[in-house]
Amino acid sequence: MASVVDKGDFSKPVIRRKALSASSDGTLATIVRFEGSGEFTLDEPAAHGGSGKGPAPLTGVLASLCGREAVTLGRTAREMGLEHEGVELDSAFTIDIRRRSGMRGVVPHFQTAMVEASVRTREGGARLKDAVEETEARCPVFNLIKDAGVRIETVWIRNAGNADVMVA
Repeated sequence: MASVVDKGDFSKPVIRRKALSASSDGTLATIVRFEGSGEFTLDEPAAHGGSGKGPAPLTGVLASLCGREAVTLGRTAREMGLEHEGVELDSAFTIDIRRRSGMRGVVPHFQTAMVEASVRTREGGARLKDAVEETEARCPVFNLIKDAGVRIETVWIRNAGNADVMVA
Protein backbone atom coordinates (compact mmCIF):
# COMPACT_ATOMS: atom_id res chain seq x y z
CA MET A 1 0.00 0.00 0.00
CA ALA A 2 1.43 3.38 -0.98
CA SER A 3 1.58 6.29 1.41
CA VAL A 4 1.82 10.02 0.84
CA VAL A 5 3.56 12.33 3.28
CA ASP A 6 4.31 16.04 3.31
CA LYS A 7 7.84 17.21 2.77
CA GLY A 8 9.46 17.63 6.16
CA ASP A 9 9.70 20.98 7.87
CA PHE A 10 13.35 21.02 8.94
CA SER A 11 13.07 24.39 10.68
CA LYS A 12 12.11 22.43 13.81
CA PRO A 13 13.93 19.44 15.38
CA VAL A 14 12.95 16.05 14.02
CA ILE A 15 13.45 13.68 16.93
CA ARG A 16 13.61 9.92 16.48
CA ARG A 17 13.70 7.60 19.46
CA LYS A 18 15.78 4.43 19.42
CA ALA A 19 15.90 2.01 22.33
CA LEU A 20 17.78 -1.06 23.47
CA SER A 21 18.09 -3.07 26.65
CA ALA A 22 21.15 -4.61 28.23
CA SER A 23 21.77 -7.06 31.05
CA SER A 24 24.70 -8.66 32.82
CA ASP A 25 24.76 -11.80 34.95
CA GLY A 26 27.40 -10.35 37.27
CA THR A 27 30.32 -11.17 34.98
CA LEU A 28 31.95 -8.61 32.69
CA ALA A 29 29.75 -9.75 29.77
CA THR A 30 26.72 -7.68 28.80
CA ILE A 31 24.02 -8.91 26.44
CA VAL A 32 22.59 -6.02 24.42
CA ARG A 33 19.14 -6.46 22.83
CA PHE A 34 17.88 -4.16 20.09
CA GLU A 35 14.25 -3.46 19.23
CA GLY A 36 13.54 -5.72 16.26
CA SER A 37 17.23 -6.21 15.43
CA GLY A 38 18.50 -9.09 17.52
CA GLU A 39 21.21 -9.02 20.14
CA PHE A 40 24.94 -9.24 20.70
CA THR A 41 27.35 -9.60 23.59
CA LEU A 42 29.96 -7.12 24.77
CA ASP A 43 32.67 -8.51 27.02
CA GLU A 44 36.21 -7.92 28.12
CA PRO A 45 38.96 -10.21 26.86
CA ALA A 46 39.99 -13.04 29.17
CA ALA A 47 43.31 -11.25 29.78
CA HIS A 48 41.34 -8.36 31.33
CA GLY A 49 39.04 -10.49 33.49
CA GLY A 50 36.25 -11.18 31.01
CA SER A 51 35.38 -14.31 29.11
CA GLY A 52 35.96 -12.93 25.60
CA LYS A 53 32.39 -13.70 24.45
CA GLY A 54 32.36 -10.56 22.35
CA PRO A 55 34.17 -7.31 21.70
CA ALA A 56 35.01 -4.98 24.57
CA PRO A 57 32.53 -2.11 24.97
CA LEU A 58 35.04 0.53 23.82
CA THR A 59 35.82 -1.58 20.78
CA GLY A 60 32.06 -1.58 20.17
CA VAL A 61 32.13 2.23 20.14
CA LEU A 62 34.84 2.11 17.47
CA ALA A 63 32.77 -0.42 15.51
CA SER A 64 29.81 1.95 15.76
CA LEU A 65 31.98 4.75 14.38
CA CYS A 66 32.97 2.63 11.38
CA GLY A 67 29.43 1.41 10.78
CA ARG A 68 27.97 4.90 11.05
CA GLU A 69 30.65 6.42 8.79
CA ALA A 70 29.88 3.76 6.14
CA VAL A 71 26.12 4.40 6.39
CA THR A 72 26.53 8.17 6.35
CA LEU A 73 28.91 8.02 3.36
CA GLY A 74 26.41 5.82 1.52
CA ARG A 75 23.54 8.25 2.10
CA THR A 76 25.65 11.31 1.36
CA ALA A 77 27.09 9.78 -1.81
CA ARG A 78 23.60 8.87 -3.01
CA GLU A 79 22.36 12.45 -2.42
CA MET A 80 25.41 13.93 -4.18
CA GLY A 81 25.25 11.49 -7.09
CA LEU A 82 28.69 10.14 -6.21
CA GLU A 83 29.05 6.59 -7.50
CA HIS A 84 31.02 4.19 -5.33
CA GLU A 85 31.20 0.46 -4.86
CA GLY A 86 31.68 0.46 -1.10
CA VAL A 87 34.12 1.35 1.61
CA GLU A 88 36.57 -0.63 3.74
CA LEU A 89 37.36 0.84 7.16
CA ASP A 90 40.24 0.04 9.48
CA SER A 91 40.38 1.71 12.86
CA ALA A 92 42.17 1.82 16.17
CA PHE A 93 42.11 3.77 19.41
CA THR A 94 44.42 4.59 22.26
CA ILE A 95 43.38 4.80 25.89
CA ASP A 96 45.12 5.30 29.22
CA ILE A 97 43.95 2.28 31.23
CA ARG A 98 45.01 3.68 34.60
CA ARG A 99 41.48 5.08 35.18
CA ARG A 100 39.88 1.64 35.23
CA SER A 101 42.18 0.85 38.15
CA GLY A 102 40.81 3.82 40.06
CA MET A 103 43.35 6.54 39.31
CA ARG A 104 41.49 9.86 39.44
CA GLY A 105 42.38 12.57 36.96
CA VAL A 106 42.95 10.15 34.09
CA VAL A 107 40.47 10.51 31.24
CA PRO A 108 38.59 7.17 30.94
CA HIS A 109 37.67 7.44 27.24
CA PHE A 110 39.70 7.33 24.04
CA GLN A 111 42.75 9.55 23.84
CA THR A 112 42.86 9.12 20.08
CA ALA A 113 40.72 7.38 17.50
CA MET A 114 42.02 6.62 14.05
CA VAL A 115 40.07 5.59 10.97
CA GLU A 116 41.41 4.73 7.53
CA ALA A 117 38.62 4.45 4.97
CA SER A 118 39.26 3.12 1.47
CA VAL A 119 36.42 4.08 -0.87
CA ARG A 120 36.07 2.10 -4.07
CA THR A 121 35.20 4.71 -6.68
CA ARG A 122 36.28 6.00 -10.07
CA GLU A 123 34.98 9.47 -9.20
CA GLY A 124 37.51 12.28 -8.96
CA GLY A 125 39.23 13.11 -5.69
CA ALA A 126 37.53 16.52 -5.40
CA ARG A 127 34.05 14.96 -5.58
CA LEU A 128 34.98 12.35 -3.00
CA LYS A 129 36.49 15.03 -0.75
CA ASP A 130 33.17 16.92 -0.83
CA ALA A 131 31.32 13.73 0.13
CA VAL A 132 33.83 13.01 2.92
CA GLU A 133 33.49 16.52 4.39
CA GLU A 134 29.71 16.20 4.37
CA THR A 135 29.89 12.67 5.81
CA GLU A 136 32.02 13.79 8.74
CA ALA A 137 29.78 16.80 9.36
CA ARG A 138 26.69 14.57 9.46
CA CYS A 139 28.02 11.47 11.24
CA PRO A 140 26.65 11.43 14.80
CA VAL A 141 29.24 8.98 16.17
CA PHE A 142 32.15 10.87 14.60
CA ASN A 143 30.88 14.10 16.14
CA LEU A 144 30.15 12.50 19.51
CA ILE A 145 33.75 11.31 19.74
CA LYS A 146 35.17 14.58 18.41
CA ASP A 147 33.00 16.68 20.75
CA ALA A 148 34.28 14.63 23.71
CA GLY A 149 37.69 16.13 22.99
CA VAL A 150 39.16 12.98 21.49
CA ARG A 151 41.79 13.58 18.82
CA ILE A 152 40.18 11.80 15.89
CA GLU A 153 42.31 11.17 12.84
CA THR A 154 40.70 10.09 9.59
CA VAL A 155 42.34 9.22 6.30
CA TRP A 156 40.10 8.67 3.31
CA ILE A 157 41.65 6.85 0.37
CA ARG A 158 40.15 6.90 -3.11
CA ASN A 159 40.58 3.37 -4.42
CA ALA A 160 40.16 3.63 -8.19
CA GLY A 161 41.11 0.02 -8.77
CA ASN A 162 44.81 -0.09 -9.42
CA ALA A 163 45.83 3.21 -7.77
CA ASP A 164 45.01 4.47 -4.28
CA VAL A 165 44.91 8.24 -3.76
CA MET A 166 44.69 9.87 -0.32
CA VAL A 167 41.81 12.38 -0.19
CA ALA A 168 41.99 14.13 3.19
